[in-house]
Amino acid sequence: RRKNNFFLTMIRHTSFKHGWFYHYRHHTEKSSQLCSDKFLPLKDYLDEMHDRCPDEHFIKGPRSSKLRMSLGIDTVHVTGHEISSIASVSHEHLSYKSAHSRVQVYMLENDQTTLAVEVPIWLMPDELIGFNELFDSDEPLSGHIDALRVEDGKIWIWDYKPNAKKEKYATTQVFFYAYMLSCRTKIPLSDFRCGYFDEEHTYMFKPELGQLVGCVR
Repeated sequence: RRKNNFFLTMIRHTSFKHGWFYHYRHHTEKSSQLCSDKFLPLKDYLDEMHDRCPDEHFIKGPRSSKLRMSLGIDTVHVTGHEISSIASVSHEHLSYKSAHSRVQVYMLENDQTTLAVEVPIWLMPDELIGFNELFDSDEPLSGHIDALRVEDGKIWIWDYKPNAKKEKYATTQVFFYAYMLSCRTKIPLSDFRCGYFDEEHTYMFKPELGQLVGCVR
């Protein structure tokens, strides 16, 4: 069931029209608790995006979710992971039309480590060597993180992918999500972990800059 009204008041909600409508939500109490010390810049970023998101960076340019290139990243594959179980339960409790919304809102309201969903992020061309050649564009790379968690001293970037085992480029998508958020917050990439999942399968990896070497379109 959904949490009581007091709990829900801790969730800030801002809608963005970034080509499509994205519903950015973040849990203020959990971000205050989990984003201490070296992760304080993440809390500041989550707060700031409600009022100071640069919408112009999301109008043109490449989208991380549309990238069709392989970074050759090896993942750890787990069945029955906690996050897959959460995804399964979410469909029984919420009436949102899309599976994405059901999973995201349920995680934010019920999972103690989920801080935010649909988090807007971007990367400027001068923030990555070879940006123009890699993306064939001089416009910012942009995206929206499905779910952001903090656990075991790491920031986890998660993307919900129905039929996750059939995904070819999900690792590329979430790698750049992590890289973009690292650039925005100045938190080292070594403090991030990445993953994508459905109700049964979960795939995880540690993002590293060396994974950009030998990128194949």
